[in-house]
Amino acid sequence: MKKYIEANKERFFDELFSLLRIPSVSSADEHKPDMVRCAERLAELLKEAGADSAGVFPTKGHPVVFGRKILDPALPTVLVYGHYDVQPVDPLELWKSDPFEPEIRDGAIYARGANDDKGQLFMHLKAFEYLVKEGRLRHNVKFIFEGEEEIGSPSLAEWASENKELLSADVILVSDTTMISERVPSINCGMRGLSYIEIKVTGPDKDLHSGHYGGAVANPINVLCDIISSLTDNDGKITIPGFYDDVVELSDEDRKKLARAPFDLDEYKKFLNINEVKGEKGYTTIERTGIRPCLDVNGIWGGFTGEGAKTVLPSEAHAKISMRLVPNQDSRKITEMVCRHIADTAPEYVRVEVKPHHGGDGFLIPISSDAYQAASKAMQEVYGIEPVPSRGGGSIPVLADLQRILGIDPLLMGFGLERDTIHSPNESYLLSQLFKGMESIALFYKYY
Repeated sequence: MKKYIEANKERFFDELFSLLRIPSVSSADEHKPDMVRCAERLAELLKEAGADSAGVFPTKGHPVVFGRKILDPALPTVLVYGHYDVQPVDPLELWKSDPFEPEIRDGAIYARGANDDKGQLFMHLKAFEYLVKEGRLRHNVKFIFEGEEEIGSPSLAEWASENKELLSADVILVSDTTMISERVPSINCGMRGLSYIEIKVTGPDKDLHSGHYGGAVANPINVLCDIISSLTDNDGKITIPGFYDDVVELSDEDRKKLARAPFDLDEYKKFLNINEVKGEKGYTTIERTGIRPCLDVNGIWGGFTGEGAKTVLPSEAHAKISMRLVPNQDSRKITEMVCRHIADTAPEYVRVEVKPHHGGDGFLIPISSDAYQAASKAMQEVYGIEPVPSRGGGSIPVLADLQRILGIDPLLMGFGLERDTIHSPNESYLLSQLFKGMESIALFYKYY
């Protein structure tokens, strides 16, 4: 495939950039027309790549793109999953170039969605195109691209249940994850789940003068900080009763296998510009992000935050909190448990509201499967080294839903790197990874 890439890479850039220029931010109502535009462009690219059919299908939220090429119903069928929605770009001032005007510099594409997930799903389009045009395709291939992954995929599970027969396949092939490094490839054999909530603390019915009322009336920001700090202890463990009831402790043998993945703690700290790591006591950094749950504040606000000083005791305070869950933890159960705990333990001098947002379960896949072995063989051929099985710290909640609905396992064949800073300003994707991803995916079909 190297020759095919070299002969067509300028066209590849034009096509990928046409996707990256569309601000398909699923969380913002103002971008609803952009979501439709991006979905329609993907359907066009699928047809141009060789799909028998491709279309845009409405859901209760943003549309789904579905396409397929059926050679023979008796052949194995691969279902390719990806998402075309992207994260907001804030803070815009930290970007070195326009997030929706892709730019190639220092061997990488810089744009929102360059990696997550437009760049990675694009690899599948081009690997598929190569197999079709070179007469090498020996599988049926179906594509499902959603526009709501970044907001928890609220519509896809229902759409998949209603179209179960349409989506029938033998494996779900996904590129929406990272590997350990470009020198040491890896394949995720599991991901964490997610529970996301929002807390609102209300004190007086209006902002108050902090001199007249300070010390006599509860400050909602102070109370919110107390609530948040009470959710974890000094050892980094979550204090909510029952939170760990369904967490499966890995055996010493399994922990040793996980530790085979190369990891340089000093390099990790240097990359993040931190002096020291922090997490649950008794676990390594890799274990903390792969096999253990965690709780983090994703946003907090209230009171006066403008320039200068304003001596105000605020009426309200707010926070958004996410919990990453491990396989076997039920996200709905955890969300209900956490919301109830916060409400039950709230002090009487404020009103506390807890609102659940999106969530989803984690999952594990066997590394003995035919699909995993095919991916491993393909990546070893491209990278010159056998990929290491790893556990992903992030979440793609809908994959657990698809696994349950369709009765097939996902295969996480991701090519992103930590350097790509997805969800942050200056998201990027190395050209070398883009092209190696295309090669590896094409070889997956050869060995599967």
